[in-house]
Amino acid sequence: MYSSSSLTIYFFSFLLLGYHGEARITLPPNATVPAVIAFGDSIVDQGANNNLNTLIKANFPPYGKDFVAGKPTGRFSNNKTPADMIVDELGLKEFLPAYLDPSLDDKEFLNGVSFASGGSGYDPQTPKLAAVLSFEDQLKQFKEYIEKLKSIVGEEKTQFILANALYLVVAGSDDLANTYFTIGIRRLQYDIPSYTDLMVSSASNFIQDIYKLGARRIGVFGAPPIGCLPSQRTLAGGGLRLCSEEYNQAAQLYNSKLQPQIEYLNSTLSQSRIVYIDIYNPLLAIIENPLQYDIEVVDRGCCGTGNIEVSILCNKLLPTCPDDSKYLFWDSYHPTNKGYSILVDQVIAKYINDFY
Repeated sequence: MYSSSSLTIYFFSFLLLGYHGEARITLPPNATVPAVIAFGDSIVDQGANNNLNTLIKANFPPYGKDFVAGKPTGRFSNNKTPADMIVDELGLKEFLPAYLDPSLDDKEFLNGVSFASGGSGYDPQTPKLAAVLSFEDQLKQFKEYIEKLKSIVGEEKTQFILANALYLVVAGSDDLANTYFTIGIRRLQYDIPSYTDLMVSSASNFIQDIYKLGARRIGVFGAPPIGCLPSQRTLAGGGLRLCSEEYNQAAQLYNSKLQPQIEYLNSTLSQSRIVYIDIYNPLLAIIENPLQYDIEVVDRGCCGTGNIEVSILCNKLLPTCPDDSKYLFWDSYHPTNKGYSILVDQVIAKYINDFY
């Protein structure tokens, strides 16, 4: 008979079979991360939107310019997303695939997938406006994924994967920047305090839903300083394209409500490690002190003018900057590979031990 510890080591080795990357994250003793599972929006969308009838896509040039063979995959970046970087740092695989990727084989499922859909959000109106996958859709796919795992490795190993996987929940930016401010559909019904309450309530319900399905180590990302995104500078920053303080204050208010709710869930859901991940302050620090991070341009993206181009507006007909490593943003909404790398390194260093 195998002991429980030797069985865990054997199973973890089995999960990593086929990828020879080296883990660069130092986990606590006896800690194991067999998979990474992502939910949310375009920050961790690995190509879910490619076959949806939506304008929110990134499966065409110049997206993916610095990816393998310069291939656009549906990732809203010139190269990797934070989800890719995290699985690579863990030594699990080089890239995290989308659950809807038709080329996935059984082995790929074992190390995790992303259900995220660019343009989605906690507010049910947000994915409707963008014609993308809602959190309800992503939850439904997660249930399908669990059944697929059971058919591949059985009930016991499935529960092991679910309980020890690292979950990333990344959303909120599209709710605030698009649904509330830019399109304004919710401004007729809610003021900012009540709208952020709606967002936090929806986020809390989703976390509890995935907990009921077996998730235990859940990282929940706060909202970034959305008023400093290049597109939001253009839309709400005046003639000088300054950061919109109104937008940033809304993001801060949301974060100030989300964090204690996450702490409450972590204290009440048994055996859980639910971690609030601050992205607002690290991103703002780069924006305010770019040269410290070897960044030169923070107020516009690399694609086109950099002021408004995102998704289908960032396309092969437009020029891109000569050196995207000097830019914080790739398009007017999403960071470059360089920007993501800086942020992910900080997040991992600060939070990885909080999951154990």
